[in-house]
Amino acid sequence: MVFELLHPKIQELVKKRFEKPTLVQELAIPKILEKKNVLIISQTGTGKTESCMLPIFHFLLTEEVKPVAALYITPLKALNRDLLLRFLWWSNKLELDIAVRHGDTSAYERKLQTEFPPLLLISTLETLQPILVGPKIREHLKNIKYVIIDEVHEVVDNKRGIQLVLALERLKKLCKDFQLIMLSATIGEPEKIINFFCVNKKVEIVKAISPKKMEIKVVNPKVSTQEKIKAAKLLMPPDSLARMNFILNSLKEVRSCLIFTNTREFAEILTTRLKKLTDEKIEVHHSSLSKQVRLKVEKEFREQKIKAIVCTSSLQLGIDIGTIDLVIQYLSPRQVTQLIQRVGRSGHGIERESRGIIITSDIDDLLESMVIARKALNEELEPIKFYENCLDVLAHQIVGLTLEYKNLKAEEIFQLIKKTFPYRNFSFSKFLKLCEFLRDLGVIFFEKGMVSKKRRGYSYYFENLSTIPSLKQYKVVNVVDKSVVGVLDEEFVALNLGEGVNFIVKGEPWKVVSIEEDKVLVEPSEEAEAVPAWEGELIPVPFEVAQEVGEVREKVLTDPSILENYPIDENSKQKILKFFERQKKFDVATHRKIVIEQQQNLFVINACFGSLVNETLARFFAAYLTTRVGSIKIRSDPYRIIIELPSSNKELLEEAFKVPKEHFKFYVEKEIENSSLFEWKFMHVAKRFGIIREEAQYSKGLLKRLIEEYHNSFLWEETLREIETEKLDLEKSEEVLEKIQKGEIEVKWLEGLSPLSKLALKNVYAEVVTSEKGVILQLFKQRILNSKVELVCMNCGDWHQSFILKNLPEDIQCKRCGAKLLGISKKPLTARDLKSIKKYVNKSFLTKTEKIKLLPLKKSAELFLVYGKKAVITLAARGVGVENAKRILAKIYLDESSFFKELFNAEKKYLRTKKFWKI
Repeated sequence: MVFELLHPKIQELVKKRFEKPTLVQELAIPKILEKKNVLIISQTGTGKTESCMLPIFHFLLTEEVKPVAALYITPLKALNRDLLLRFLWWSNKLELDIAVRHGDTSAYERKLQTEFPPLLLISTLETLQPILVGPKIREHLKNIKYVIIDEVHEVVDNKRGIQLVLALERLKKLCKDFQLIMLSATIGEPEKIINFFCVNKKVEIVKAISPKKMEIKVVNPKVSTQEKIKAAKLLMPPDSLARMNFILNSLKEVRSCLIFTNTREFAEILTTRLKKLTDEKIEVHHSSLSKQVRLKVEKEFREQKIKAIVCTSSLQLGIDIGTIDLVIQYLSPRQVTQLIQRVGRSGHGIERESRGIIITSDIDDLLESMVIARKALNEELEPIKFYENCLDVLAHQIVGLTLEYKNLKAEEIFQLIKKTFPYRNFSFSKFLKLCEFLRDLGVIFFEKGMVSKKRRGYSYYFENLSTIPSLKQYKVVNVVDKSVVGVLDEEFVALNLGEGVNFIVKGEPWKVVSIEEDKVLVEPSEEAEAVPAWEGELIPVPFEVAQEVGEVREKVLTDPSILENYPIDENSKQKILKFFERQKKFDVATHRKIVIEQQQNLFVINACFGSLVNETLARFFAAYLTTRVGSIKIRSDPYRIIIELPSSNKELLEEAFKVPKEHFKFYVEKEIENSSLFEWKFMHVAKRFGIIREEAQYSKGLLKRLIEEYHNSFLWEETLREIETEKLDLEKSEEVLEKIQKGEIEVKWLEGLSPLSKLALKNVYAEVVTSEKGVILQLFKQRILNSKVELVCMNCGDWHQSFILKNLPEDIQCKRCGAKLLGISKKPLTARDLKSIKKYVNKSFLTKTEKIKLLPLKKSAELFLVYGKKAVITLAARGVGVENAKRILAKIYLDESSFFKELFNAEKKYLRTKKFWKI
């Protein structure tokens, strides 16, 4: 057995902890004992941590090492606390000194660690930065023999990873070399991770995917009759209640459950709703809650005092919270790796099966979820996307090196960074210009090829230890009653809000009255087109997932058996087949076909290219179209781009698709440079360069001046790079445009909006909370449709008939002459009215009174001729006359709900102001 290779003391302790080694332990322990650099890949709960730590403990016991001999780097502070509890058990029994160091470590503890260094130091990525320049503790770092990086997949795709790679090179320069052990959950392209961290190091991959079973089911709960009745009383949509009930029924079958959502706000909303429906103890856990609250929830869950936690990615990593029988993902997880990590939290331990259920809402959410579930079960993971040549991170590391060594040759620093994968293509000339830039900023001396320490470099370095922006939060205060209705991140406020802007928080729409230093003052709003406060938190849906959704769309009606390839329930299958039966009257956008649907000046480009490509294309269209028609409205999601132009000129869009590929990036970057996103990102890049102090508040005026001052500078370049890496996919978008131009991707144009396009206005997250306003709107609609109206033919005058509006046929016309020039009357027509109408038709003389009375009938007949039944519904609302009806009917509505909301608001306005009218 592999444990027999370890020190006898460890062997004795192992007997108390494990019955036998897991697969990852069998494979990894011998490799580490052979002093090989390894990347260990295994699922959560398979003993991955012990597979690396037991041989490290063996080395600490058997070799002549000095502290600090081993450095364990983790991505989260919460993980540090958990690791410490686990490692303390081993260290106490083995009499090995272990310490943890992170942002919350007290000055006293830091001093102790410097004077009496531990053999094993557990640190965050960010804490490694001050340790490297600490004059005393860095002396102990020279003794490091082993470096372990946990959850390495969490940092490779962001600037924290770049910072870590450079820090490891600095560490290598200090201690000559070390054995590198990297731990990762299941990931795609492990070779890329090896290249990223060890471009000149031989690393072996230990892929220990144990025969641990994973069950994932995708469900779309069916709404019962009882749920329809109960939902009205609870002020909830029936399908939302059905999903909640499904969760509560699932909880009855298990001891413990994690319910994952994609955003913090949605976690709060879902928890509140579930608590109203059950006596089971359910709590929420996310990164915006205080440390004390999170620790309390974790502790009570471990002690089985809490049945379920509704959480975000805050519990996605391996924090020990005890046994988890089931993981529920509420709505699509959006990415395969995210689903695998979350479901892997259940059945923690190699012998136990991981069970996960994805509860879905609309057709987009359902198709996306089932594709992700299939990919997860087949381990088809997303490709890794790296940052490269980051100038702000490099600037910080250059200053750090001056603090370490006081004076260094520029060539020496350059050779150090060139060893790393992210900077393998970085040029020496650009490096020298960056040194000159840092000299001009006053954070280094740079003269005659020597880079030297400057006093101001200390404050710059220590104020920018983290690449993660520190964001303040704003309270959202209702000016009507001074109540706090929610909390918003600074980023959302900066990118989306301004006076008069509508947004959604806690499921309710609000309008911004003003933005103050630490709060956003709001008033209730009725606006349907409001921005959800969680929008920026959503991770992108990959191109590959959206493409497979397109393939399913293409095949499902001709070959329904394709659905057998996906782990979905029967109700999901029926929902998909019924939906596409309705959709087939139009056309369907697929992985190789774009369908552009037009309703007046609104265009919906249905395109299955995922979040980043569609966002890039939307930016391109915005830049191209605004130069030709002025202001437009545009937004995107993983399956469509929605554009509202000042006119219904589709030729402009056709021209946009013909723009040469080589001009594409120019348009995209021009649009980005004029966006609030550019301002926001520029501010954080400027902070990382030390040009703006970390505590500085977001100010549009200040930023505009800075952006002008640093136009086309390193700040400008880095801001563009960050946006293009994180928010866009230029390469894939150019490829899509080229395929469109070559005819490899078909483009089809249609008049009117299909069911798939109408989904564009719905936000899958808004469905959880339907306020009282939503129920009132339903009652208003019922009242209107139960109204009685009378129609009369203004062409022949021989036919008139009363109708209950809900029974009025869509294609009604005069039963005598067949004309559609039908006048609309809310009151029954008298014999005198009908006589006047006949006189009007025969062009006989009309008195002044008759003319005045007939005018609304004539005008309403003209409206009916254009809008049909919709005109009758509009005029049935109280206080809505013909002129007001014209305005309401002229607007574009993507769904019935938006239309009735506009009608409801018009009636409310009339009721508010009628006392001032002179009748």
